[in-house]
Amino acid sequence: MSIRPVRRLITSKPTLEGAGVHLRRAFGFDNTSEFDPFLLLDDFRNDIPDDYLAGFPWHPHRGIETITYVLAGTVEHGDSMGNNGIISSGDVQWMTAGSGIIHQEMPKGDAGGSMHGFQLWANLPSSLKMTKPRYQEVKALEIPIVTDDDGTQVRVVCGNFWGKTGPVDGIAADPMYLDVSVAPGRRKTLPVETTRHAFAYVFAGSGKFCNASEPLAVPTESVGWLDTTPPAAANNRSLLLFDRGDEVIVQAGDDGIRFLLVSGKPIEEPVAWYGPIVMNTQQQLQRDI
Repeated sequence: MSIRPVRRLITSKPTLEGAGVHLRRAFGFDNTSEFDPFLLLDDFRNDIPDDYLAGFPWHPHRGIETITYVLAGTVEHGDSMGNNGIISSGDVQWMTAGSGIIHQEMPKGDAGGSMHGFQLWANLPSSLKMTKPRYQEVKALEIPIVTDDDGTQVRVVCGNFWGKTGPVDGIAADPMYLDVSVAPGRRKTLPVETTRHAFAYVFAGSGKFCNASEPLAVPTESVGWLDTTPPAAANNRSLLLFDRGDEVIVQAGDDGIRFLLVSGKPIEEPVAWYGPIVMNTQQQLQRDI
């Protein structure tokens, strides 16, 4: 077995999206080849309603899949295929934009005004860029939770992990999307297939992701390890991009640690961006927009 070294530690950066939603971007709209097949990760954690209620009004997507995972508050959504609904704490919306779709996502806070969730973009290979759009809504109770003997808890949103299979299926990048909680002081080894690109995004507690050489400390907010209350300061959310190997090792801090662990098989194709439209060449973009 080989430990995945930490290639890079990234602090998510504040940005504005939609009609003026304040969020933090871990990566995206740049050279994302190291994250292939993933294109973008946004953390829309906020406890100030005026900073997120304007939401993400009607806008297009093409050539990608968008994954919205909500931890607090709700997101009301609708699309040009006639799908609509509300996802709340623990729910997932997985949309395959394919040949093109127009949708909107309008966040609302919980009783205390807090909103917390993530949006991940996954690329589609050229052979599926123009596939028929597809939509999957998964409720929290449908997502299996695996609890190990040491208290480590994993929600399996997508992929196969510790004998459980996530409910989201038919995804081109064959991703693994896990919500991992490790108890205070515990050291945990998590398998990740060698051929995949992988990253972790820490959003509660603290810990060290052990390298092939020295462990790399991750300073994050000092909140309870299962607490999704937004932190007072938003500049301490950390993403770790891993190098090749077949396992990730994390040492949880005094408050435990909670993080997303995401991996996928690289597509290894050119990427051409025009905002939410992602094709392979600029010529394709000019033809499509």
